[in-house]
Amino acid sequence: MESRWRKAKMSLGLNLCVYVPRTLEGGDDASSPNTASSTAALVSPVASSSSAATSTNTTPTAASAEQSSANGKANGGAGALMPTTPTPTSAGLRLSKSGSKSFKKTCAICLTTMKPGQGHALFTAECSHTFHFHCISANVKHGSSSCPVCRIKWKELPFRGPLPAELPQGNARINPVNGYQNGGHMNILRPLPRARSSGRLHHLATLLPDTDPSTFNDDEPLDLLCEEANDTQQGCLRTVEIKTYPEFTEVPENTSERNFTVLIHLKAPLAQHLQPSSNLGDGNGLSTTRAPVDLITVLDVSGSMAGTKLALLKRAMGFVIQNLGSSDRLSVIAFSSSARRLFPLRRMTESGRQQSLLAVNSLTSNGGTNIAEGLRKGSKVIEERQAKNPVCSIILLSDGQDTYTVSPTAGVHKGAPEYCALLPSTNGNQQIPVHVFGFGADHDSVSLHSISQTSGGTFSFIETEAAIQDAFAQCIGGLLSVVAQGLHVKVESLHPDVHFGSIRSGSYSSRVSDDKRNGSIDVGDLYAEEERDFLVSVNVPPGYGETALLKVGCVYKDPLMKETVNMADVQVKISRPAFVSVQSVSIEVDRQKNRLHAAEVMAEARFSAERGDLTNAVSLLEDCRRMIMGSASGQSGDRLCQALDAELKEMQDRMANRQRYEASGRAYVLSGLSSHSWQRATARGDSTDSESLIQAYQTSSMVDMLLRSQTMSRSSIPRPTPQMRHAKSFPARPQPR
Repeated sequence: MESRWRKAKMSLGLNLCVYVPRTLEGGDDASSPNTASSTAALVSPVASSSSAATSTNTTPTAASAEQSSANGKANGGAGALMPTTPTPTSAGLRLSKSGSKSFKKTCAICLTTMKPGQGHALFTAECSHTFHFHCISANVKHGSSSCPVCRIKWKELPFRGPLPAELPQGNARINPVNGYQNGGHMNILRPLPRARSSGRLHHLATLLPDTDPSTFNDDEPLDLLCEEANDTQQGCLRTVEIKTYPEFTEVPENTSERNFTVLIHLKAPLAQHLQPSSNLGDGNGLSTTRAPVDLITVLDVSGSMAGTKLALLKRAMGFVIQNLGSSDRLSVIAFSSSARRLFPLRRMTESGRQQSLLAVNSLTSNGGTNIAEGLRKGSKVIEERQAKNPVCSIILLSDGQDTYTVSPTAGVHKGAPEYCALLPSTNGNQQIPVHVFGFGADHDSVSLHSISQTSGGTFSFIETEAAIQDAFAQCIGGLLSVVAQGLHVKVESLHPDVHFGSIRSGSYSSRVSDDKRNGSIDVGDLYAEEERDFLVSVNVPPGYGETALLKVGCVYKDPLMKETVNMADVQVKISRPAFVSVQSVSIEVDRQKNRLHAAEVMAEARFSAERGDLTNAVSLLEDCRRMIMGSASGQSGDRLCQALDAELKEMQDRMANRQRYEASGRAYVLSGLSSHSWQRATARGDSTDSESLIQAYQTSSMVDMLLRSQTMSRSSIPRPTPQMRHAKSFPARPQPR
């Protein structure tokens, strides 16, 4: 008994670290000289107060300690770096109970296997979760101060730093006190400053530090080779199709009409897919014949996005990154209590994708919701970029109320003017649309809808968390297929007695001249195969034989060919017989009348609901349904009319009571209004229903991207490869192909 106490006292007096022998794996010998070094690399600082001796039943002796030290010195002198006296930082050293087998798991950040001896340092946090050191240090660099797995806030953080000059070269071990490793140039620990609370919200300066440069003119240069190749392509120019439909094809010769409706129908050309190219070295012999995109995503990473929401957002961004081309550029803005640019506009080459994925995967959630600051920085990226791709857009996603710009008691419309001032300024006639996504039941649908409406973008309501990737897919499916920009429609009277009454163009800006003989509509960008319908009201004077009412033309810019296209005018004429037995209304005109009327009723019903009169709102929607289904197009079984009826019925259900209207009814109605007023697909509610109205505005490019999203498994989304993890974050120039 006395000898046992003597041995225990000797061990305690030496203050030696416990040595845990490695288990045999893959033919490794436990007596190998590298065993001590490998075991030491598994030791990392934790915030536990338990002694290291509790992790093993092995009792250290002086002989084993001396042998361990000798083995360490034999490996480049690293043994001298092992601590001999416990410190406040190393007092809670935790050793693996199962040796290297405990490391047969995946890093929660890069999703690749972790195993000692593969050339990558490992870091075990105070919560006992382990990560690649380069992954977790990048995570901290991008604003994280808590565990990506269990969300516990850390007291000490890993961070990269310069390699001290006095450190020995070779295979150095990690020292929990002075922590470094030659290959990674790292410092293991940095105390986390204690955050201060400011007012009712916690400003997360440590999570999203404002380290952005004063100007955002560091965007990656464009691929000039691709630009020159696109400029020299021939035979790719396709034109917008113009059709007109008078309300009636015949009007009696002695009859005049005061509100005669003419439908102007536009349809964009088909998407231009990959074509063989001999003058563009793209590795696969193909050149993309579409306009490249500058895309800025402004993402909410506030505390309410924690858990599944943030995980699905990262997955959706992975899908976006994968489906952008090498000529497209992406920049990501993350906002919570503050906002920070993760990286400047970067081309989505192979290296660009890998670097972007690393940055997006490092996102963590915490803090308040500062939508205005996120939008301001997103606009700043656009306004200050040095190079410009032909197509540009912002995607904004938020799941909460803006707790910084709009006071909770200020009313639903208070913040709209402030947001409008933060939108990117336009150059000439090109407007930068902001496509907004309201996530979940707690987002500020009114403010988000106002942002999209003012900028010319769409507002989508993502009701279920799992739909976020599909919503993004549908949006970028359109953005990657822009075939016409700045489209401007001109309407001119062809008869001295024909005058315009009004132009019903939804959210598109339209004008009628003072003499009522000329009009115009600003349509903006068109995706491939997109259609636009506008109703022009004119008076029809008495006439004989045939009356020419008006002519329609348009002008736009082809973003790929960089040419201005002037379309030939299309004339609208009607017959003037002496007698008309039966006047048959145009189904095309009647259908669009129903669409516009439904949008007007939706807006009116929402106004009643906001005043608390849900009964009147439901009654308005019911009357509109009866009118649509009783119209000529409704009676003919028109699909658009059937979809309108189903959507109006869904709105009635979501206005059944105040609670449901607040939770989803308001956002559903606003998303529907956005879709109809812009005649563009939005995600809302049961957006996967094949019978829903959304199908009426979807294009082939949107459908293809949506199907790709729905069929893609998680394992197919690209992740950073080990070779890319040490690549430079921001390459100065495009790499040669």
